[in-house]
Amino acid sequence: MKILVVGGGGREHALVWKTAQSPLAEKIYCAPGNGGISKIAECIPIKATDIDGVVKFSRENKIDLVVVAPDDPLAMGMVDALEEAGIRAFGPRKNAAVIESSKAFSKQLMKKYGIPTASYEIFDNSELAIEYLKHQEYPIVIKADGLALGKGVIIAQDYDQAVQAVNDIMNTKIFGSAGDRIVVEEFLTGHEVSILAFTDGKTIVPMVSSQDHKRALDNDQGLNTGGMGTFSPSRIYTSELAEICMGKIFKPTVSAMNSEGRKFKGVLYFGLIITKDGPKVLEYNARFGDPETQVVLPRLKNDIVEIFNAVIDERLEGLEIEWDDNAAVCVVMASGGYPLKYQTGYEIEGIDDAENDEKVIVFHAGTKLENGKFLTNGGRVLGVTALGDTLDSAIERAYNAVAKIRFENMHYRKDIGRK
Repeated sequence: MKILVVGGGGREHALVWKTAQSPLAEKIYCAPGNGGISKIAECIPIKATDIDGVVKFSRENKIDLVVVAPDDPLAMGMVDALEEAGIRAFGPRKNAAVIESSKAFSKQLMKKYGIPTASYEIFDNSELAIEYLKHQEYPIVIKADGLALGKGVIIAQDYDQAVQAVNDIMNTKIFGSAGDRIVVEEFLTGHEVSILAFTDGKTIVPMVSSQDHKRALDNDQGLNTGGMGTFSPSRIYTSELAEICMGKIFKPTVSAMNSEGRKFKGVLYFGLIITKDGPKVLEYNARFGDPETQVVLPRLKNDIVEIFNAVIDERLEGLEIEWDDNAAVCVVMASGGYPLKYQTGYEIEGIDDAENDEKVIVFHAGTKLENGKFLTNGGRVLGVTALGDTLDSAIERAYNAVAKIRFENMHYRKDIGRK
């Protein structure tokens, strides 16, 4: 099969890396890809959001399967456009991807179908939101309704911070049109866990659990980011919790989307919090998480292309998906200043040294290859993933690998996997 992966980050590198292990993959393309991906796939200079460009390339090059990985093209309807052109595509259609692209939609869905989540209100008027905030308990959570690169959530500790957040999102438009509406919701206390699941709209198969570290600095301090690291499995997600989530959250979500005429086929990501009242949904994503993918896929035993095909053909029930009984940790190495301003174009050294350990994979996110050298080309630059028999051994191996890599102004957290 000729396969095209759409996207250019660490998640896409992990997807291309896993796809390349499949005997079904004769030729792999990636649009636009990055420096690391260019070593194992042919990178095509087409933006991930260029629907017409992706359809045209797929048609002209007789692509057999397109894997649409990022949230924006899914929300824009890239899968719809590919299917209408007769091209097989993995990922939800636009009317299902709304479960991520509109926080208001997902909260209303959960309320309607009794899926446990935080209590909330939706506003499209900043003055009404600010008036409502006068009578609430703190901390409280303010969310931009639309897609904001995983950064559209602000936890306000008091009324003044909440008002600032509303003004920043709705009036200053720090997240652009994603902030035309906001969701104000109850702050839940507990431990967070991420569960990615394959679903063909009928069957749902959860992957191994993971946990991510969103804040930029150690001890969960600093600004929210797209993710500074992940580990798998979660230390708190037991088989008992998995059973509860399957009955109260996973299956009801797939059923709810079907009832709404929005069959979801692809990867559904459940951002959960385990509270004293049981598991609740913090957020849904309509695709593989980043950097969760970088710790989940290295533990997958199956041929991922077979899974993609089973989801598209709605025959997931007949597939047994298996996982290695091990652990994985991914430490994100970022440009200094991320998630705000940062410089790019610095040479990266030591990747080969880090990968001398056969249980280490360096996934590229913001890199480019120029004259045989890798240069920094984004906020999150690399995701250094290590496997181990236990989480502790994977953590040690990951940080040993990180110590071998160098680029100017690099920044990474020193506590990934320690929660």
